[in-house]
Amino acid sequence: MKLIISLIVTFAAAALGSYFTTPNISTWYASLNKPFFSPPEWIFAPVWSLLYILMAIALYLVWKKDSPQQDKTKAIILYAIQLSLNALWSVIFFGMREPGIALAEIVVLETVIILTALSFRKMSKVAARLFIPYIIWVGFAAILNLSIVVLN
Repeated sequence: MKLIISLIVTFAAAALGSYFTTPNISTWYASLNKPFFSPPEWIFAPVWSLLYILMAIALYLVWKKDSPQQDKTKAIILYAIQLSLNALWSVIFFGMREPGIALAEIVVLETVIILTALSFRKMSKVAARLFIPYIIWVGFAAILNLSIVVLN
C-alpha cells in the first residue's frame, strides 16, 4: 500500500506540472530561442516519467524502513517540499511564462533535492542513489533554463 501511495502522490505532482506544461510546449516554448544542446521535445516525457518512478520508489523505500521517526519525518517532509517545488517550476516557467523567476526557483529545487537525497541516505543508500539521475537532470534543466533566459 505504501508503494501505491508513493506513486500516486508523486504522479499527482507530475500531473499538476504537466497541466501547465503541455499546452505551452508547441506554442510559447516552441517560439523561444534555445541553446544548441536543448534536447528534442519528445525526450522530456519519458525522462520525467522515469524520474518520477525512481522518486516514488525512493520514497517508498524510506517510508517502509524501520528508522527513527524523527529521521523519517524529516526525510518525508523534504521529499514533499522538493516535489512541490518540482511542480511549482512548471507553473512558473510554463504557466506564468517567467523563465527568470523559474531559474531562481530551480536553484532552490536542486538544493532541496540534494538535501532530500542526503536525508534518504541515512535510511536507505538505494533510495539516495535513486535520486542521482534526478539531481543530474534538474542540474541540466537549470543550465537549459539559464540559457533560455540569456537567449530570450
